[in-house]
Amino acid sequence: MNTPRLISALAVVGSIACAAAPTAASAATTEGQAASSANWSGYVAGGSSSGGSTQFSSVSGSWVEPSANCNAGQGNSAFWVGLGGAGQGSNALEQTGTEADCGSDGSSSHFAWYELVPAAPVKLDLNISAGDHITGKVTVSGTNVTVTLSDDTTGQSATKNLQMNNPDVSSAEWIAEAPSNCDGSGNCQPLPLTDFGKVSFTNSSATANGHTGTISDPNWTYNPVQLTPGAGDQFAGAGFVSDTSTGTDTSSAGATPSALSTDGSAYSVTWGGSTDVSTSGSSGSSSAAGSGYPDSGYPGSGYPDTGWGDGSGWGDGSGYGYGSGWGDAGSYWGGVAYW
Repeated sequence: MNTPRLISALAVVGSIACAAAPTAASAATTEGQAASSANWSGYVAGGSSSGGSTQFSSVSGSWVEPSANCNAGQGNSAFWVGLGGAGQGSNALEQTGTEADCGSDGSSSHFAWYELVPAAPVKLDLNISAGDHITGKVTVSGTNVTVTLSDDTTGQSATKNLQMNNPDVSSAEWIAEAPSNCDGSGNCQPLPLTDFGKVSFTNSSATANGHTGTISDPNWTYNPVQLTPGAGDQFAGAGFVSDTSTGTDTSSAGATPSALSTDGSAYSVTWGGSTDVSTSGSSGSSSAAGSGYPDSGYPGSGYPDTGWGDGSGWGDGSGYGYGSGWGDAGSYWGGVAYW
């Protein structure tokens, strides 16, 4: 949902290369280095392993809606699949998913939503409960965007056929998120992350340039992302948010993705995980070392194992925010902006 800020898990500042095309790498070593975010945890795919342009047309995945442990107090958590929002200068993100929240009174709530950033998110008319098996899909063709969310446990589903100017299709994501509270000026602050225990993603796939594959498909590169409170704001893409209002992240817990399954379609995200991301696959070698991201990334080094880095830099640290709450027939829900 909200725009996260990703920084390297191996350095104080840095970013994952999602939309930029990497240098050529072998088909067996398309995994980029692990990254950290102020509010995302999961996997991001983007960039062609052969050095060409990657344009995604769809993304899909399934997950089991986790229970919300509200003993720790008020919190918010979102689980979704989406396209775009991870690239340099991106102003768009198309996504759909579910939410598991804890109220101030200790009660839990679950609901479904979609969002086409920079517009506000919209609730879907689905009844979601902990333990339900959920499937989400986003498809983009030109300016046409179709979002579908299905509750496979109850048999309910919702599909929205929408129009959007300039959707971003440069990356695909499968994410667990700590949503952020944003004001009208675009200043955003990640909220405390609901203790959801563990959420399991399965059947994760994407289609790019007419080819369909799992997260680790050799036709594109991918990165595991660790949610680390206070991770900073190094991205200019619409998919990334950190606390730009106070400089302090209020999220009290992180979240850690597991290694991918053998076929690259499944993994889990665990609440309150360590700050180190365990990654699957071998480090491989690069045909070019790359020059890194001098503006805000890895100065002078790039991703030496996989050849990421073209010296162009990622963003200016200014962040991105739009809107102030849930949008539904012109209304807002609770003043929280979820991207």
